[in-house]
This record gives sequence, structure tokens and C-alpha cells, in this order.
Amino acid sequence: MSHPDPLPRQFVASGPLKGAMTVPGDKSISHRALMFAALAVGTSRIEGLLEGEDVLATAAALRAMGATITRLKDGIWEVSGVGVGGLLQPAQALDMGNSGTSTRLLMGLVASHPITATFVGDASLSARPMGRVIDPLSQMGADITASPGGRLPLMVRGICPAVPISYTLPVASAQVKSAVLLAGLNTPGITRVIEPVATRDHSERMLLGFGAQITVEETDQGRIISITGEAELTPQSITVPGDPSSAAFFAVAASIIPGSDVLIANVGLNPTRTGLFTALTMMGADIVQENPRFVGGEPVADLRVRHAPLHAITVPHELAPSMIDEYPILFVAAAMASGRTAARGAHELRVKESDRIATMATALTAIGVGVEEYEDGLAITGSAGAPLRGDAMIASRLDHRIAMSMAIAGLASHKALTIDDVSPVATSFPTFFETLDALAGMAL
Repeated sequence: MSHPDPLPRQFVASGPLKGAMTVPGDKSISHRALMFAALAVGTSRIEGLLEGEDVLATAAALRAMGATITRLKDGIWEVSGVGVGGLLQPAQALDMGNSGTSTRLLMGLVASHPITATFVGDASLSARPMGRVIDPLSQMGADITASPGGRLPLMVRGICPAVPISYTLPVASAQVKSAVLLAGLNTPGITRVIEPVATRDHSERMLLGFGAQITVEETDQGRIISITGEAELTPQSITVPGDPSSAAFFAVAASIIPGSDVLIANVGLNPTRTGLFTALTMMGADIVQENPRFVGGEPVADLRVRHAPLHAITVPHELAPSMIDEYPILFVAAAMASGRTAARGAHELRVKESDRIATMATALTAIGVGVEEYEDGLAITGSAGAPLRGDAMIASRLDHRIAMSMAIAGLASHKALTIDDVSPVATSFPTFFETLDALAGMAL
């Protein structure tokens, strides 16, 4: 999956954002829905699937390993699975594009099947270390050959039967947890993951829905997730809620742009994903949940967000796992708050699509924001609601969340801000700019 030519775009302050909107389906849930449906025996239907490049990379890889995946005219996806243990040898390398989630979770699937798969990706993904997934999967018996530094391209030679393990996560990571659980699906016996710090639990919820024998126990050691292998998964009909990580950009935009009043419909509010909304509320944001409900076992609500003056906080470290993808846009909110916000406890940001700590520090400094960089986050001195300076060229570093975060910063800037390449936004939110323009009253 080659990266398209750079697509620069300019942003500058506009009027208030007003209106109702939706966000694409949750990316984490979309990946998992495809994978679990591909391992069920029979046909599953998925409504609201995120049709971004990352999720499409997962779909392409699963097709290459035997699943039949079809998008119907009404936007519903049908997946005819091969059953746990039924994955086929792919004929060529699996191109993961920019998707770390696809790579790490599919490595777990392959690890306990008697097949070999080579994983490749774009320049950004190929710079990201995979060692934290390689270690537990190797303990289960998979033979993994990686490029220097545990990076892509890499080859996974799966083993069947694999060896069940009890694995304590050294760093909070839902992707590593999910990779081990996915490997455990086709492993005799019980595979356990112990997470001292709770991470997003979409895999556990959805595996239970598909009929896997999975238990979650709260202990002094942390959460112990146990899965019984050689599972038989039952096809499901799944409705994917709106992605809270995508909603975060518009929640911050409405909060910092005077006069804004935005309704974001159908947002997934899994408690392991709502750290950003908690932090914004602590800062004084006006966010109201309307029509709370459950969809497919996941809590969902419509979010009404109105402009409100924000004040600095020290972000509690325990929020980090539930907002790890939202730190870049939180940094933008902090840049518009009154006082000095400290947002730390997020070492994971160093190994995302880009080094998001360094990239955001450079970007915010370029538009006049006072930033102090730490190994695990930033301290940001805000403008107390005054427009940011803007007047800079920002490097997105092939990172969709950097591009979207700085686009929002541009809407709160006095002079134009230019992002060198916004094309990575298509990986998670293909309609981001159209939605932004419509809310700003600029739709044609």
C-alpha cells in the first residue's frame, strides 16, 4: 500500500462551528469485528464499519487468508469466516499500510496457525517497533524474524498447537493484550493476560459476544483475562458505534472556538476510551451526554459540546490508557486554556505513527505556544482563549492524528497555518475535512 503524494492544506480561524454531525465507526472495534467474524463459522454482518485505509488493510489481509469479505450496496459488510484454526497460507506479503493495530493483532492470529505470513508496511509503520508483540508470541512457540530493531518487514511462522502462557503486560497496551488473546483462540488450554493497568477492553467484550470462553477477574495484580483455546466462534450481527477518538477532535474544536455548538451523534463511550472527555470536563468544557444507550454491548450517547473557557489542569496519570490516542488534540486544548497544563504518563506516544510527543512539541512551538517537553508528555502554557499565532508550516510526519489536531489548532489561529501533508487523515477519518467545512458553514 504505497503512500500517496503529499497533500498540503491551509487552515485559519473561521466562525463558530454549529450543527449536528456523525463520526466514522470506531477503528478499534472495526478491526476486531472483521477479525472475529473471519474466525467464526458462518456469515456475520457488520454495520457502521469504518472504511478508512487502516481497516481496509485488515480486510485485505483476512481475504488473503481465506475469509470472504464483501461490502454490500447499503454499506453493510458481510464476512464469511473460516473458523478458528482455518486460516490459509497467504500467497504474498500482507501489506499493512500505516496500521499498527492491523499488524499487531494479525500477528497474534497467525502465531497459532500452521501458516507463515510476511508483514510489510509504509515508511511510518516500518519505523515502529514490534518487540512487545514478538516477545509473548515467541513464548507461545511462534518463530518470528523481524528487521533490525524488531521492525517491519517481518515474518511470522505460526505453530499449531501453540503453547498457552500467562503473560503480564510490561507496558499498558491493548494491542499486545489482544494479540496474545487472539493467539490463544487456537491454542489448547487457557491463555492468560495480566494487565496491571486496565486498557481498552473491546477485544474482551466482542470475544464474549462471539461465543468465546473468556473471563475477566479483578485482582491485586490487576485484571486477569483468561481465554480457553480451540474456540468455536458464532457469527454475529454487529453495529459499530462512532469512534470516540474521531469525536475528540470536534469536541475540542467546539470547546475552543467561541460561539460553537456541536452535536456529535452516536459516540462510543466505553469507559476505557473516555479519558479525553474526562480531562476536557476537568478543564471546564461544556460536554453533555444525550440519549445514552447500549449498542452491541458498548455504551453509546450523543455528545452536545458548546464553547466554554478552559483552564489548565494536571492530567491524572491514570487517565493515560483511556486517552492515549487523544493526547495530540488534548495538547491543542491545553494551548487554548488559561494557565499551564501538565499532561504526562504517556510514554506510549513515543512509538505511535510518529513520536507524537516530539512532533506536537515542535508543531505547537512553531505557532507560538509555550511548551516544555518530557519523556512521557508535555507541559503547555495556554493562551487563555486568545487566538494562537499560526503563521507556520507544520510537518504531519505521516501521522493522521497530528494532521487532524493541528488542523483544529489552525481554526484557532490568527494567521494561516499550513500542514505539509493531510493525506494520512484517510486512514481513520476519510470525511474529516468535509465535516469540518460543513460545521463552519463552508459547505458548497
